[in-house]
Amino acid sequence: MRKCGAALLLAAAMVLAGCSSGKEASEPVTQAPTTSAADTTKAAGEAAQPEETKAPEQEAEDPSANIQADEEKEADVIIVGAGGAGLAAAIAAADEGAGSVIIVEKLGKTGGSLNFTSGSMSGAETIIQELDGIEDTKESYIEDIMSNGAGLGNKELIQIFADEDVDAIQWLWDHGLSEYTFSEQNGKKSVFAPEHQLYSIQRTYKPKAMDPANYKSAVHEILDKEIAGYDNIQIDYYTEVTELVGNDKGQVLTAVGYNSDSKKTVAYRAKKGIIMATGGYSGNPKMMGEYAEYGENYLVGGADSADGKGIRIMQEAGAAVDQEKLTYIPTFPMGLEYSEGKGAIGDVYMWKAGGIYVNQEGQRFINETLDEVVPRETALEEQTGAVQYNIFTDKIVEDLKAANAAFMWEYYYEPETGIGHKLIQSADTLEELAQIIGVPGDALVKTVEEYNAAVDAGGTDEFGRDLSGAVTAYSVAVNKIEGDRYYAVPIKALVVMTLGGVTVNNDMQVVDEAGNAIPGLYAAGEVVGGIWGRFVSGGTGVMGPVVFGRITGRNVVNMDLAEGQPVKAASFVLEESLFEKEESKAESYDMSGLKDGSYEATVDGQNGEMTVQVVVEDGKIKEVNVVSNHETENIAAPALEKIPAAMVEANSPDVDSVTGATLTSGRIREAVKQCLDQAK
Repeated sequence: MRKCGAALLLAAAMVLAGCSSGKEASEPVTQAPTTSAADTTKAAGEAAQPEETKAPEQEAEDPSANIQADEEKEADVIIVGAGGAGLAAAIAAADEGAGSVIIVEKLGKTGGSLNFTSGSMSGAETIIQELDGIEDTKESYIEDIMSNGAGLGNKELIQIFADEDVDAIQWLWDHGLSEYTFSEQNGKKSVFAPEHQLYSIQRTYKPKAMDPANYKSAVHEILDKEIAGYDNIQIDYYTEVTELVGNDKGQVLTAVGYNSDSKKTVAYRAKKGIIMATGGYSGNPKMMGEYAEYGENYLVGGADSADGKGIRIMQEAGAAVDQEKLTYIPTFPMGLEYSEGKGAIGDVYMWKAGGIYVNQEGQRFINETLDEVVPRETALEEQTGAVQYNIFTDKIVEDLKAANAAFMWEYYYEPETGIGHKLIQSADTLEELAQIIGVPGDALVKTVEEYNAAVDAGGTDEFGRDLSGAVTAYSVAVNKIEGDRYYAVPIKALVVMTLGGVTVNNDMQVVDEAGNAIPGLYAAGEVVGGIWGRFVSGGTGVMGPVVFGRITGRNVVNMDLAEGQPVKAASFVLEESLFEKEESKAESYDMSGLKDGSYEATVDGQNGEMTVQVVVEDGKIKEVNVVSNHETENIAAPALEKIPAAMVEANSPDVDSVTGATLTSGRIREAVKQCLDQAK
């Protein structure tokens, strides 16, 4: 083992000395008496019967002892989920003296949501601010987070976060972050981040991954490199935990998982505790639709594996969940839908040069140039289908380009190969454009006429939009909507994280509906609800999981393992139907009549075309080769490896998608079917 020798020696010395290094659980934990169920039964028998007629003592049944599994694995600490929280927790637990740690991960890679974010960090009183000469305080940081969260955050946990965050950033700095290139403003690494509500001072940091083919986030890259140096940390990939099982002492120390590779059920048994770091539900439109009016229409900006199942699994073990906090689903009002239901941040920003947004009813609903993010987010969430159409003309495009503000347009939309190019709709008249995008024509014409009149009048319009021509970061030109050609691009609400989940105490122990800690069960990361409030603050989506993962990893090793009440489900448990996948209605591909030969097909891919070759021999699929692709490597790799092999084995293109890479899986299937069509 690495990095834990001193801790192990210290722990051994304390055991020999008869000392305990554990700490007591924080409020509102109520420690249950340590009398076992067997002792209770015995006491009741002694009180009720004479000595000579005592009933035989019976041990209380241990539910965790009766699990039917193909395989069993044991470790000091079991961690479910290999995202930022899980990786940080594993390192902290090992450093604190855990002899063995197993991380159970349902995908074929680490990182979780870190695979879908550039990895902005934030913190106050950090080494980075010190080097930049910026004075900041944790108190100011906490106030900003509370304010950004609409005053609904958990201030105690935010205080704990702000204190630990300094050490976490220092740890990352000392373990390689200092060598990374940062996006800078005015020569400083400490910056303002306009994609979120701005902090009162520069305290956001944007390091760039050194290996961009495999990492989007520098934090993920550093955590992965560190994990590789521990021989007492094991990661079991392609294994999805489906159940937590309590024992006869009311402790949750067993997790049951299914490995999709080996097709085996595995019982994971922890000596000290289980940390659930399974993420949120931003990849589950059904669940978002349950807690937001148009949530089912939100674009998924992260992994579809972020399905919220971990929340339900803990509820089955008694975890408390505040339903109000499940409605805390922050969105970005700038979602580009590059594939059905999937999106990326990619607004056309034509409103900066005079364009407008209209809803499905053909009406404006917000000051498009407002410099506050939250009102624009919530306004879009309230529109039918959570969609808005950017309406503009050629003159508006020209002015946006002239102001050097057309980056998104020139990268995603204007090129025929851009992922947003197919979204552009155009027509000679507003009535025709309205028909194409499905909004009422008379309403769109009326909206544009009223807007044009407001532009002619100058000043401020009914939504508070400044039409005076003053140049700002959000308004580079003023134009009327008029010309020979009219354009529309749909932009949708995009979700990359959710803020609801299980309830924890200040030690990150999961609590039941009475506020008592569930012995052995901890949680960290996005699966925990209510920390940040209604909206997220910049950088906390990355550093929150890392910080609370570190705290949880230390606590699971150092805290005494109490005994509790029998483990049972909470009174409120999410409906199982929210996690059921829609069954494909497509018929199985007819494999009859295939002619031998080699065939190629090209389909649209993530960032360009994908070409696949299929070799047919003796009327069967002999080879499937992805000849070329432009998929995001760190996300698509498992599908590129597994799907072709599965098709050869099954002699069929109808194979299951690889979790976390469903879009790439679908593209390979589409291309293979086109190849097989050629073979008929």
